[in-house]
Amino acid sequence: MNTEITRWLARDLDPKTREELQQLIDSKAESELAERFSGRLEFGTAGLRGIVGAGPNRMNRLVIQETASGLGKYLLTTEQDAAERGVIIGFDGRPDSKRFAHEAASALTAQGIKVYMTTHEAPTPMVAFGVKHFEAAAGVVVTASHNPPEYNGFKVYWGNGAQIIPPHDSGIAAQIDIAACEELNLLELEQAKQQGLLIWLSEPFYDTYRQNVNKSKLLSNHTKPEGISLAYTAMHGVGANMAEGLLADAGFTNVYSVAEQREPDGRFPTVNFPNPEEPGAMDMVIAEAKKHNATLACANDPDADRFAVAVRTDEGEYQMLTGDQVGVLLGHYLLTHAEPGQNLVGATIVSSTLLEKVANSVEANYYQTLTGFKWLTNVAMQRETDDSRFLFAYEEALGYTVGNVVWDKDGLSALVTFAQLTAELAANGKSIWDQLEAIYREHGLYQNAQKSIALQPGTPPIGDTLRATPPETIAGRKVVVTDDLKTSKKSYADGKVEAIDLPASDVLIYHLDDESRVVVRPSGTEPKLKCYYEVVEVMTHEETLDHARQRAQASMEDLITRHQQSLSS
Repeated sequence: MNTEITRWLARDLDPKTREELQQLIDSKAESELAERFSGRLEFGTAGLRGIVGAGPNRMNRLVIQETASGLGKYLLTTEQDAAERGVIIGFDGRPDSKRFAHEAASALTAQGIKVYMTTHEAPTPMVAFGVKHFEAAAGVVVTASHNPPEYNGFKVYWGNGAQIIPPHDSGIAAQIDIAACEELNLLELEQAKQQGLLIWLSEPFYDTYRQNVNKSKLLSNHTKPEGISLAYTAMHGVGANMAEGLLADAGFTNVYSVAEQREPDGRFPTVNFPNPEEPGAMDMVIAEAKKHNATLACANDPDADRFAVAVRTDEGEYQMLTGDQVGVLLGHYLLTHAEPGQNLVGATIVSSTLLEKVANSVEANYYQTLTGFKWLTNVAMQRETDDSRFLFAYEEALGYTVGNVVWDKDGLSALVTFAQLTAELAANGKSIWDQLEAIYREHGLYQNAQKSIALQPGTPPIGDTLRATPPETIAGRKVVVTDDLKTSKKSYADGKVEAIDLPASDVLIYHLDDESRVVVRPSGTEPKLKCYYEVVEVMTHEETLDHARQRAQASMEDLITRHQQSLSS
């Protein structure tokens, strides 16, 4: 390890991280040093993400330089005209993000690759849009999204505007490993600009994204936007200016931003965890909504690629919608408003299957992918035809994309679309709750939940156990179909077997005889299991929504409890 540390100190020119590392050496923090030098941050389909600090297993300037160098080499060897097409780079509001973005630009331009660099903080979807807009070879966003303040990340888009998928992830990772052993070449940004290799993207580019969102026919429903009001928070992220601008463009005049959370601040001083899904994260925007009796309390996460919303109830309180509820509401709305032929919608394997029901009812085309937005958009591009153009996709973790202005999740266009949906309903004397109930009455009340299960140490790999002895029933419900994504086989209870057209993944999906579903994602390294549950309750015309919800909740609790017991017994 001492050799690794010495070598690192010889390569790292950042006085901040050198001092941090020297302090660890002087204090003989052996376990901390071992953890930092036990390996490199792993580059995968989401790029890099980790805690900021010294060492190869942390996010720092040297790791960024090596990563960008590897990315550049991979682009030059795999993409024609990559140097001229260039790479667009943006960054969020975390303390090190701008510096890391500039380091990436220095490494790429040193290889002769043109770089388009945002002058200040930028929403992640705007950078994804920029890849296609400039016909760039790739895009990079320095962001840790909604992770805690001590994190940062390096997210990569391919030339099609979507997040990278295999084989590019492993190809880039291999080049990063090589770059980490070679002398680094960096070019000062001023020199890069003089050589025509660096183009600064200022307000005109930000306006171009805004104009393209506004031009989307899917966001042209301007039905009495002044009829609703909404509170908004950027959650100390980068979304406020663009969100407020897009809402104003769409005619929404009653918008109230949470002032304390409006400006970018990577310390996230008013939230324990800057993720709208976390308890308490929406408290301030809901308080703002109550102050104005607003219809909606809306949030973007810190890099503005996710969207969350709480809706005012008849009692004047605010209730959060789940990611699945927002996804189904948006999908239903878009499918009933889109032009003929724009009817391709998708969701991930752990998202609700209700969108598929809605799509089938209007003879639209539905597709399903592995978890991760990289799959939703890349598969959409493959599935598109002249007669079935892409419309919408979502994942239950608050990610949505409306149309193809951005080939990634975009919390800004989702915000405007949801506001337009709400305004149209209000103009017709209806609420979001009325619309959700109408969908449930037509297709069934779908309820979803997720639970991580810790198994006893020493338990054999749970996936192997489940495959060796496939369950015939779960919580008293008969298993009628089992999807095994590891073997790419769909097995029916009557013995019939079909192939599954999805990339291999260690996931098992059990479809039960009452339309319930259980998805299990076993860990290959520890006795732990991620489980996703779905129950479906048919609603009668006489039944109230509250009563159906109570039945669904009771069914869900029974399914989770009995399934967990069966796994741990």
